[in-house]
Amino acid sequence: MRLDKFLKNSRLIKRRTIAKEACDNGRILINEIVAKAGTKVKVGDTISIKLGEKLLRAKVTALLDHVTKDDAEKMYEII
Repeated sequence: MRLDKFLKNSRLIKRRTIAKEACDNGRILINEIVAKAGTKVKVGDTISIKLGEKLLRAKVTALLDHVTKDDAEKMYEII
């Protein structure tokens, strides 16, 4: 699954365009490597998101295409 789609589906970032902009600005890392919006995400990857002063680290636990609000939290684990 593409990184920007994962971030939107998991609701870590609310819009796919915002996820793409964050990737383009180097604010998103996968396994400590700067990632582009089209980078493929796998279960077990660690995603770091730098938005402003906040740093959020999450481990990918599931890749789901059609997600309800309640199931979105099952896609990642905050570390």
